[in-house]
Amino acid sequence: MSTLTCPNCRSQNVVKNGRIHNGKQNHKCKTCGRQFVEAPQQKRIDSSTKGLIDKLLLEKIPLAGIARVCDVSESWLQEYVNCKYEAVPRTVNISSKKRPINSSM
Repeated sequence: MSTLTCPNCRSQNVVKNGRIHNGKQNHKCKTCGRQFVEAPQQKRIDSSTKGLIDKLLLEKIPLAGIARVCDVSESWLQEYVNCKYEAVPRTVNISSKKRPINSSM
């Protein structure tokens, strides 16, 4: 039987801590308090993939196509797009330029 190690502090002082939403066993490190699952299925999206997604969003490509190409879930991509949209300022600063008076009239 292999002993679990904490992904945060590498301690083997780990206990079971219930189950997560999909039924997988949750564990808790008694040393640092970190909770974790032994074999997580979620993956972290690295910055290079996010950069590619940012470029693809500027094109007229459906989100489903971007999700397939970048190997991310459509729900994650929709949440990512929503966060990007919320970061866009809602006001536009316009400064009016004074026109020179035309004396030829």
